[in-house]
Amino acid sequence: MLFQGNQSSRPHFILLGFSEYPRLQVPLFFFFLSIYTVTVVGNLGMIIIIKINSKLHTIMYFFLSHLSFIDFCFSTVVTPKLLENLVVEDRNISFYGCIMQFSFICIFGVAETYMLAVMAYDRFVAVCNPLLYTVVMSRKLCALLVAGSYMWGIVCSLTLTYFLLGLSYCESSIINNFICDHSVIVSVSCSDPYISQMLCFITAVFNEVSTLMIILVSYVFIFITVMKIPSASGRQKTFSTCASHLTAISIFHGTILFIYCAPNLKTSWLLVKMACMFYAVMIPMLNPLIYSLRNKDVKDTLKKLVATKLPCHPYFS
Repeated sequence: MLFQGNQSSRPHFILLGFSEYPRLQVPLFFFFLSIYTVTVVGNLGMIIIIKINSKLHTIMYFFLSHLSFIDFCFSTVVTPKLLENLVVEDRNISFYGCIMQFSFICIFGVAETYMLAVMAYDRFVAVCNPLLYTVVMSRKLCALLVAGSYMWGIVCSLTLTYFLLGLSYCESSIINNFICDHSVIVSVSCSDPYISQMLCFITAVFNEVSTLMIILVSYVFIFITVMKIPSASGRQKTFSTCASHLTAISIFHGTILFIYCAPNLKTSWLLVKMACMFYAVMIPMLNPLIYSLRNKDVKDTLKKLVATKLPCHPYFS
């Protein structure tokens, strides 16, 4: 029996996840639990550090705090369900649960894409127009850029979700993944998903091309400006302020391009799962590590915070 988009009854899906490797279920559970723990501590810790250190009350760290919030939410939408499926035999997920997971994945995925572009523009203004930086990057503009990233993510999510709800689905469908992505949802549809697929493709291409153009143009001008700096130490110092952001961009967009452009990816479900795992689980953990390990102010604040909360016992002093 098929369920149309306008009917009240809905099917349920079965997330296979990594069930084809039964001996690895427990090791994978502890592996992903460790990653999720680091992700939560890292991103929430970054937000707290930025809040308590007055030196970090700058525009760059304002954007970074929102990036950490997005990564935390992204991981929380995906990882708990993944952990549950690794320890229970019942891997069912309700239709609305699957659709809701996709909706939030879309919101935070799109928001992160544009947040990284906003941070690239911020670096461009800081390096190429330092005297006008505080004028150009006003509080109002920064708030609008952040709000726009979230709002566009919500618009994309609502649009794609609406068309997914209009499809027909079988009573019970098996999803050969651990995540309710758009591609795997339409793959178990019993009706023609052409319009939904085309809309998703157009949205993904638009978001990827527009943000990459902003990033590439920003860094081309940054590179030109830096190369005009006479001293080698000055060039190195300026480049170092962009190194963490460039690393995060390379990992994030490199993974997205691999997912969409790898020629044999769609024929290998293992590659699909690994790419989704890196995109949805690993990247939210890596971003706070990338920004904290290369930042002296963040590391100093973290050391002071640890020293305050965990003072040495007199016996050991």
